[in-house]
Amino acid sequence: MNFLVWIENLPFFVWFRESGSVWGEPMFLFLHTLGMSMIAGLSAVVDLAILGFWPKISIKPLEKVYPFLWTGFYINAVTGTILLLNDASTKIPSVVFWTKMAFVFGGVWLIVVMRKKIFHSEDLERGLLPAGSRGLALASIVCWLGAIEAGRLLAYLGPVSGLTGISNH
Repeated sequence: MNFLVWIENLPFFVWFRESGSVWGEPMFLFLHTLGMSMIAGLSAVVDLAILGFWPKISIKPLEKVYPFLWTGFYINAVTGTILLLNDASTKIPSVVFWTKMAFVFGGVWLIVVMRKKIFHSEDLERGLLPAGSRGLALASIVCWLGAIEAGRLLAYLGPVSGLTGISNH
C-alpha cells in the first residue's frame, strides 16, 4: 500500500489532482469518456446490427469501424491508467474496479473474436451470420454496459479517496 501512496504523491499526480487546471483531471476525464463512447458506442452499433436491428443493411461494411474502436481503446488505456494511478490506493484494492476491468477485458476480447469469427467468415460473404454471432453480440453489449456501470459505481461504492477507514456502502 505504501507503494501506491508513493505513486499518488508523485509530482505529476499531485498537480493532476490539485492544480484545478482544465488540462489536469477534467481533461483526462473528458478524454476517458470520449474513448469509452467510441469503443462502447461503436461496439453497440455492430452488436445491434448483428442482432438484426437493421435487417436491410449489410453487416460487412461495419468492419470499417474497427480502427475507431481501437482508437477509443487506446485513448482509454492511457487516460484510464493515469486516472487509476492518480487514486491507486483507493481503486486498486476495490472489487468494483476489478469488476470493471473484467468487463473491459471481456469486451475487448469479444471485439477481437467477433472480427475474426464474423467479419472474416465466408458465411458473411454469402449474406449469412456465422453460428453463435448473436450470442457474441449480446455478450459484448453486456460487457460494455457492465464496464460503464462499474466505472460509474467506483465513485459511490468502496473506499473513499483520501479518507482512511471510510467506505461507501
